[in-house]
Amino acid sequence: MTIQPECIQCIAGQSRRVCEAIRANEVLTKTITQYVESELFSADFTLSPPVIAAPLYEQMALFAQKDDLYDEQKAHASEQASHYLPFCTESIQNSYDPFIALLKTAVVGNVIDLAAEVSFDLHDAITSVYKTPFAHDDSPKLSHQLHNAQTLLYIGDNTGEHLFDKLAIEHLSKLFPNLDITYMVRGNVIINDVTMKEALEAKIDDVCTLIDSGVPTPGFVYELASPESQELFDSADVIIAKGMGNYECMTPLRRKNICFLLKVKCSVVASSLGREIGDIVCKMD
Repeated sequence: MTIQPECIQCIAGQSRRVCEAIRANEVLTKTITQYVESELFSADFTLSPPVIAAPLYEQMALFAQKDDLYDEQKAHASEQASHYLPFCTESIQNSYDPFIALLKTAVVGNVIDLAAEVSFDLHDAITSVYKTPFAHDDSPKLSHQLHNAQTLLYIGDNTGEHLFDKLAIEHLSKLFPNLDITYMVRGNVIINDVTMKEALEAKIDDVCTLIDSGVPTPGFVYELASPESQELFDSADVIIAKGMGNYECMTPLRRKNICFLLKVKCSVVASSLGREIGDIVCKMD
């Protein structure tokens, strides 16, 4: 997806949320917000929103002299998410359709997004997802593809959400025991996205293979990925890509058998998918 005029206001809003997150003083807040607004004025509208945003976050981190702008928020999100893992495990185990339940578990985590326009109540969001049907439901197609697959590349999104990803992967391995699963994380610290640090802390490597994509953007950009990640992306039988950032960066598609799992949180993505803000989506291409 290329950036839309609505995205400019959203990214500008993200810079203000960064200032709040790091408790920036008035001088630093002015430096950061004016810089971002100036850069957005000349934004290249042939690029996707995550590609536009990535260098802005890098510069904001330099202004703030802070490597991880959202370190405190990511730690809090992970702590909060961990409290709901028993409930999610029980939801999968007691479901009449464990496959749908594990996909819902993966989407549950996608509500934790500090870059989205909408705020959320984690408890309400988690409990409601299991009761909400997919607005776009390609789960039968995904199940069919996984039954015939040998390799799955699962591309993560946000920190906190990665704990639900681990749980979903554990149950995917039970349903598809012959499936070789790799979990891909971001190459650099960017917004609240999951990196190798958080994935290792969560011991996701206990349930599947871990790989660093090499990309510095909040979404998988093939051209910026490491050669190893590109090869894995090209060769995997099936790909599950989590969240709006991956959807924005990977649309239009360069290959088939990609399933996007996400909650729609902004009007631009809603329009692209033909859905409404708040919808949950399992879209297989």
